[in-house]
Amino acid sequence: MVHVYNCHPFSSQQIVQVEQEPGLVCCGGGALFVVATGGCKVEAYSVEREGCPLICRFATMGTVKSIQHSKIGDYLVTIEEKNSATYLRAYTNWRYQAEDKARVGVRLLGHLLRGASVRGGVQMEIIEIPLSERPVAVACCSVTGDLLVGCENTLVLFTLRRQNQQTLNQSQQILQSTWPNTQQSSSQSQGQTSTSNQNVSILDFERSVILHLPKIKAKRVALCGGYVAVQAELEVLVLKLDASSEPKTQEESSEITRADHLEDQADFLLLPRHQELLGDRAKDCDIPVSIEKTGLEDRGQYTLSYVLFRRFTPDFFQGCSVEETQLHSLQLCPLFTSKQSVSQEEPACVFCFFSLPTAGYLYSLKGGVELLSAYQYPEKVLEAVLADHLLHVITKSALQCFTVRCAALAARIEDPYIDTTMKACPPCSLEVCALRMQLFIGLRSVCVHGRHVILLSTADTETPEESERATQRRGLSRKWTISSPKETRTVGHGWNIYVVDTVSPLTLYQEMVEYSQKYAETNPQAQSLRHLLSEAHLLLRASLLQTGQRQNTEGEPALSPETDTGGPSEKQTDREELEEALRQNCAQLGDCFSRGSQKDCHLALPYYRMSALSVTEVIARNRPLPSSPHSYGPGFLFYLKHYLLEEAEQSLSQEEADEVIDIFSQSEPSQLVSVCASPPMVNISPERTLQILRRLEDTAGVSVPLTITMATMMLLMDDVPQYTQLMERHAEMLLVYGFIEEPRLLLHGGGGGQHTRVCPTVLTRQLAKSQPGLLVAGMVALHENNKIQLEQADHIFKELGCENCLQVDFWEAMLMASSQDAIIQELLFRLSSVYIDRLANTSSNTHSNHLNTRSRRKSLKSADDLINSCSHYGALYPWLTVLSPAHTTSSQHQEALYKLQSLLCGPSLSVGSVGPLMERLSEEPLWGFSLHLLCATRRGQYDRSIEKLLDRCPQAIIAYANHQLQDKNMVLWWQKLLPELCNRTRAAADNGILLAALKETLVVVAMEMSPAEFLELIPDDGTASYFLPHLLTCSQKHLLA
Repeated sequence: MVHVYNCHPFSSQQIVQVEQEPGLVCCGGGALFVVATGGCKVEAYSVEREGCPLICRFATMGTVKSIQHSKIGDYLVTIEEKNSATYLRAYTNWRYQAEDKARVGVRLLGHLLRGASVRGGVQMEIIEIPLSERPVAVACCSVTGDLLVGCENTLVLFTLRRQNQQTLNQSQQILQSTWPNTQQSSSQSQGQTSTSNQNVSILDFERSVILHLPKIKAKRVALCGGYVAVQAELEVLVLKLDASSEPKTQEESSEITRADHLEDQADFLLLPRHQELLGDRAKDCDIPVSIEKTGLEDRGQYTLSYVLFRRFTPDFFQGCSVEETQLHSLQLCPLFTSKQSVSQEEPACVFCFFSLPTAGYLYSLKGGVELLSAYQYPEKVLEAVLADHLLHVITKSALQCFTVRCAALAARIEDPYIDTTMKACPPCSLEVCALRMQLFIGLRSVCVHGRHVILLSTADTETPEESERATQRRGLSRKWTISSPKETRTVGHGWNIYVVDTVSPLTLYQEMVEYSQKYAETNPQAQSLRHLLSEAHLLLRASLLQTGQRQNTEGEPALSPETDTGGPSEKQTDREELEEALRQNCAQLGDCFSRGSQKDCHLALPYYRMSALSVTEVIARNRPLPSSPHSYGPGFLFYLKHYLLEEAEQSLSQEEADEVIDIFSQSEPSQLVSVCASPPMVNISPERTLQILRRLEDTAGVSVPLTITMATMMLLMDDVPQYTQLMERHAEMLLVYGFIEEPRLLLHGGGGGQHTRVCPTVLTRQLAKSQPGLLVAGMVALHENNKIQLEQADHIFKELGCENCLQVDFWEAMLMASSQDAIIQELLFRLSSVYIDRLANTSSNTHSNHLNTRSRRKSLKSADDLINSCSHYGALYPWLTVLSPAHTTSSQHQEALYKLQSLLCGPSLSVGSVGPLMERLSEEPLWGFSLHLLCATRRGQYDRSIEKLLDRCPQAIIAYANHQLQDKNMVLWWQKLLPELCNRTRAAADNGILLAALKETLVVVAMEMSPAEFLELIPDDGTASYFLPHLLTCSQKHLLA
């Protein structure tokens, strides 16, 4: 379906003053090229200047049958006939023909040395391009400047080459050394060469590859960035030609085979069936293609892939002739995003357009082949041209414009946030529309340059009856009725060239907006309103793409000397106007989708976001209509919920917040708890909101999040008793579940990752004072349910001023609840650091004078609680009680000591991670010595530990040995402990502690060793009576065994 809107795409028109009847026209590089009918002369007119003045004219070497201009290289290529022979020629530097006494150089393809540019002075050159077959069609690549020539069954690709003046001079010096006779003339011409000509690039072409297509007769060809398209009468084939640096082996075939050729069916009329093959399926078409590489400089190989194949069945209904069903207007169009440089990168999108007289087809080729749009024409179309913003088509009597969907696809390639809750764009499948047509007489051809549409018209001198009979005889013949060129304008000749200027995209957008108001006044929900605003949106997006491309190419070498339309400041102003218009359009589309159907209501959110409207402005735009005072659109509610749920920093005023509460109380009462907990609603009226929440409780029943929300309102009203009463309705665990269901009751922020800023709510501050255990449990539950990150929780406690107490309680609780190893190791390190810091800042004989008063609050979990409930806290080793007996230090100091000892006794803490921190603690007091001894023992330094323990606290040695020297370490009893005790007892014979320890050690050794081994351990100077009982015990044990 094609929508029709009465918008005016054309602003003005002017007639080009040509002297002779034009036969062919084309445009490019800011110029219009006109070839007189049957003539051998090309005239170039400036379409960028008022009145289209003549730039230059030059003669061709034959009768021009086809002419094309290349933007890259600014050259013309023609198919010419002379003396019944067909030639292909390229005209470079044609603009120099505007100078007086301009010279022309003629050379063959690839012959550069004796060109005029070498002798000095730049001049127009005619390059003869020899072909083995008769050329039928030509095309120039708008990305690379390469040339594609279509013959009847072959396609020949010529690569554009540039050679600068310096290289040419070096080549000529080599030539002069070889041919001395040319030295004098060349040196004279070298002296005439100006310094500025040293940087001139000389254009040439290299024949790089030939494609053989024996089963298709080319009528028109197209080339763009490696894509090759060929059009026959009823078939279109698009191929992708890629250059590969790896040479093919001889075994590899350069031909893509297809079905065998059909036998000669000359006696039958075969009507091909309709076919559309896209992407990889296109290789299943019955058209074989073979590659013949001819390039000398390019050592790589070419690979070929099928992209698109479309075949149409001829339509003979209503007496139409074959000519009326033929394809025409084949084009390949590149599109760059605003972030790309046209001269340095491949296009982001490539589009293929072709047309029948009754319908046109636009395909996207990159990133998956798909049909973007199908255009149904109201009458027979003679020719169509796809431009940046519009599709221009001509019939015999009118010029008409259709909208295109190229910008919709390019926007999605450029911005990955399109089609999300952040950004939106009308879909590529949006139905196209036709704009107002402009009537002409006898249109024959059309071409487009920028905002200029060039039309060639030739009025028919036949009467309507004769014309109708002639049409019935020959169908839509394209033979023109030629008026005599000698006719004066007063009599009126039968031909004209019109330059029709289209309005700027911004002007057309404004007219579309005005046009849309008619729908908005009669039916705001009309589909046509939404469609027209979507068309306007795509028009602006296409303009922004073009503006971005122009900005990216500033400062780069000019590809063709097109006229600059404005300076950087003017272009910046144009872009700012387009961006402002796009924001206005997004606001209008947001309005459409906010009141639209449930199917598309989600689009209101991204469009309102792109409009940069504040939530206050959006609310004002969506107030209910008088006809339905309590009705809010689903799209508006969707936008409002997302705005309130996504942690917006903008706070609503009390009036606006109360209005939001009213909106949801009328439309979605179940969302009231989430709305009240939203950060933008901090200025809410608590008394008014509490009444609404109570009505909700009466109708929907009691729920934990609702109760907590009502308690929060009580806090805002400074009614602490009522707050306490509400919180006591539910058990603490149910309240924790309520926090999980609505985390924003405890904190604002936290939805965007660990670096997102968070802050506590008024309820959180109250819980820190009155129910710290509930707060810690709630924060742990939020972390374990991925509602908050560890760093964010730390920030909350710092905001509360509880980093020395509640934060540590939170870490201890997290250590009990978490199962993530990375989190556990981080918590173990943090807790160890805290415990060490507390021990370092307290004294064993004072009551924590250096601690902040906040940290004197008793911890939620004691060391015994943690040992009993958390596997990461280990039971204290028995010998630690000897080294650090209870009640010898302050309670806070004792608690930190026991917790740190418990972590060191546990299985999880790595001693290496806390070793540097332990250096802060002195070994002078026994509790400090106990911690260092624990670390040494954990590292396996038993020998050193035994020595230290005997030095500092020998009464603990047996307890230490009984616990630590077991299993594989049992040998240390007699290898280390027994000799050490014997030596120390010998030096201090009256030391009762050492004697008791020696006695206990002998008991253990006697039970573990044989009598012979025991005898070896007895010191030579030992008293026999002291060791004899132990030897007797050892012997008895051995006999029993």
